[in-house]
Amino acid sequence: MNIMLLGAPGAGKGTQAARIVEEFGLVHLSTGDILRKAVADGTPLGIEAKRHMDAGGLVPDEVVIGLVQERITQSDALDKGVLFDGFPRTIPQAEALGAALAESGLKLDAVISVEVDPEAIVARITARRQCRGCGAIFNVATDGDLTVCTECGGEVYQRDDDTEATVRRRLDAYEAQTSKLIPYYAEHGTLHAVDGNQAPADVYAAIAGILRTVK
Repeated sequence: MNIMLLGAPGAGKGTQAARIVEEFGLVHLSTGDILRKAVADGTPLGIEAKRHMDAGGLVPDEVVIGLVQERITQSDALDKGVLFDGFPRTIPQAEALGAALAESGLKLDAVISVEVDPEAIVARITARRQCRGCGAIFNVATDGDLTVCTECGGEVYQRDDDTEATVRRRLDAYEAQTSKLIPYYAEHGTLHAVDGNQAPADVYAAIAGILRTVK
């Protein structure tokens, strides 16, 4: 079973991906991890990717797709199936991924879209706080606006990534590009929408119910 997880930044995809991998035994495909390994191993595609990275540019889609195709045809991915999380981000990437899967005799069995109200995402992320010392995560809504960590006594602060301005920029970028994948996969008949405004356990129950019918 090969599936994809879609959703805006802050929709809770990371939490759901971990649970999916645990229950269904899929290979969690992260393009960042694949890219770093290829560069470290000095593979031909890794060398090409490093050339662009060293020049301060983005790694071209064809290089990323090549790395993904290499990964999805490895034995563990073929045996277990793959969870695509955070890739593709654009329609051209989705089209290239579809071609790469087809070339390898594979297909996407389901695309899960975790849908959360944008204002709820803003509220969720901007309420997050972190300890500079131990990295513990707190939430203003449940823990109060702490300044001192209850775990180690370190300073509790709001990360730059969690400010409202940053969150809204990330949501705008998602809306401009990645959200277009939702109608794209709906047209292909593989899209399943899940209400991500629910509690994480309820979101996962809905996802797992879908995947069990696919499996």
